[in-house]
Amino acid sequence: MATQTQTILPSYIQGQWWTPENPQNVAEVMDASTGETVARVSTDGLDISAAIEFGRTVGQTSLGEYTIHERALKLKEIAQYLTEHKQALYDVSYLTGGTLKDHFFDVDGGIGTLFTFSSKGRRELPNANVIVDGTVEQLSKDGSFLGEHLYSRMPGVAVQINAFNFPVWGFLEKFAPSFLAGMPTIVKPATPTGYVTEACVRLMVDSGILPEGSLQLISGSARDLLDHLDYRDHVAFTGSAGTAQTLRNHDKVINGGIRFTAETDSLNAAILGPDATPDTPEFDAFVKAVFVEITSKAGQKCTAIRRVIVPQDRVEDVVSAVAERVQQRVVIGDPRAEGVTMGALASKEQQSEVRKAVERLVGAGGTVRLGGPDASTGDADASAGAFFPVTILSFDDPLTPEVHFVEAFGPVTSVIGYTDIEDAVRLAALGGGSLVATVCTNDGPTAARFAAGISAHHGRLHYLNRQDAKTSTGHGSPMPHLIHGGPGRAGGGEELGGVRGVKHYMQRTAIQGPPDILTAITGVWHRGAAAETVTRESVENGTGVHPFRKSLEDLRIGDQFASELRTVTLEDIGDFAGKTGDTFYAHTDEEAATANPFFPRRVAHGYLLVSWAAGLFVDPAPGPVLANYGLENLRFITPVTYDDAIRVTLTAKQITPRVTDEYGEVCWDAILHNQNDEIVATYDVLTLVAKTWPPA
Repeated sequence: MATQTQTILPSYIQGQWWTPENPQNVAEVMDASTGETVARVSTDGLDISAAIEFGRTVGQTSLGEYTIHERALKLKEIAQYLTEHKQALYDVSYLTGGTLKDHFFDVDGGIGTLFTFSSKGRRELPNANVIVDGTVEQLSKDGSFLGEHLYSRMPGVAVQINAFNFPVWGFLEKFAPSFLAGMPTIVKPATPTGYVTEACVRLMVDSGILPEGSLQLISGSARDLLDHLDYRDHVAFTGSAGTAQTLRNHDKVINGGIRFTAETDSLNAAILGPDATPDTPEFDAFVKAVFVEITSKAGQKCTAIRRVIVPQDRVEDVVSAVAERVQQRVVIGDPRAEGVTMGALASKEQQSEVRKAVERLVGAGGTVRLGGPDASTGDADASAGAFFPVTILSFDDPLTPEVHFVEAFGPVTSVIGYTDIEDAVRLAALGGGSLVATVCTNDGPTAARFAAGISAHHGRLHYLNRQDAKTSTGHGSPMPHLIHGGPGRAGGGEELGGVRGVKHYMQRTAIQGPPDILTAITGVWHRGAAAETVTRESVENGTGVHPFRKSLEDLRIGDQFASELRTVTLEDIGDFAGKTGDTFYAHTDEEAATANPFFPRRVAHGYLLVSWAAGLFVDPAPGPVLANYGLENLRFITPVTYDDAIRVTLTAKQITPRVTDEYGEVCWDAILHNQNDEIVATYDVLTLVAKTWPPA
């Protein structure tokens, strides 16, 4: 980070740190608490076009040398490295006005997102560079022409244009899925806190873990950035709705095909259920949630609670309870000072914007119940630092338009009353689309009514009651497992969401062709494709090797075992019913079974057939197959009665070696036929298989 006024905050472009030689346009960045200059920012002379081309060529090539699992492992390594050095990020983050608790949200939250995407990438995605989406579509009667959908990585760059409030998390929550997808990132942080992002990028570069060209940083203005992009590229914007609209109207978005997503303004609501009276645990949990969201990061969170919607007869109770908690717990000041619990806004400009917004709300009929634009900030000097008092407003008219439109992006919230659930739903929807709403209730039907009424207006619903009050991660904490975004004013985009977030940086393509071609493209065996088949007889006479005798270094997609037939007797069905206790009439009552339109007479249990199938294909001796860890997609298609026979065909469908272990997963296609070659059942068998055998 630049700490001397003569030093320009560097960008990281084309694999090296860069600063302008003789900048003419320089922005001064101040310490949010003291007003002292902490950095000077300029991008005069920066070749943005070359940076983009570097990402599209060098970055794409280097990331393409790794599989999804290998990139996931690198995310873990980066997360571990940042964890070891996060104190450096804490230290520089104090300059933004944030407290240590605020740093946890930003720094630890960002690092945790890397860990989560690393884990989900290795557990839920293939060890490949393509992802199969959904099931195969049969496009011909004989199975020679198939169709399915495939995700492959986009060939451009992932551009981040980020807001000032989360310089680490905002960066890493976009970087993690794009890196996992195999798409290089160019991050352009907001200037007021961009020095924190620069410190994070510097640590990542110094770690030596990043593939070349996978990450670049623009520290400062990049007004012509979109001019150099096209349909190969993805832009993820976080900031104001006005700026998002300007970017959406850019010719390269409208006519050039740039993929553009936005996460913008949001007047999020917290709704107190009718059942949550002051003597309930829900009321206490609600008050704590509101308090946390208006004071954390000094209210500078896109997910902060801006509208507190409560039953009309509880407006005063809520205002009093929240105000009391603020007065007891909030000490405003320089976050580096002992005892301070809420720091400054990010800049003097932000302080001015929040003041104007509060004045507009008051002018529209808001009553200041705590704080206000002219209230004291205690010992904190609001003339030198960007401090602002915690402010609670109430409105006699809950339909006041400004309540649902004007966002004071600071420690400010408005309390309004509702008459019934339908009225509360209408008020929540007046926000015009929001990122998140909290509903505090211990009544299931009430929760369901709110879900039905407001889900379409929100990207996330957070339910709070006595059961999860202590375990909930909170209203304002987007989790990497779940989508973050919202409709309408909130931007209409989606981020995070586990592997859903990864797929935003990939192209979904419909693939049509014969089974062999689809197998070659996807690395997943398709029924009808070539197979190397062995039988029990060929294994016993030495002309074939059972697939279960092959380690991962020898096993190939399409290795197949075809069993002999085994006949089902009435005694088998009765024994299975007696041993398991599954005496469902279809297996034990001839007359009732025959009367059922689905069965010819008494039939074998489906799980009896699956158990027999294992007996037909398993090779019993110790070997490379270490364990069976489940079945997937089990379907029973044709009933099997006594005197019928079944056989099983088992084929290596997908092989996924683990990067860090001496084994991997093998998914086997299993299909049961009867003596008439009709399909009885289909499913996938999941096993763990050693990479080598015998083990080294």
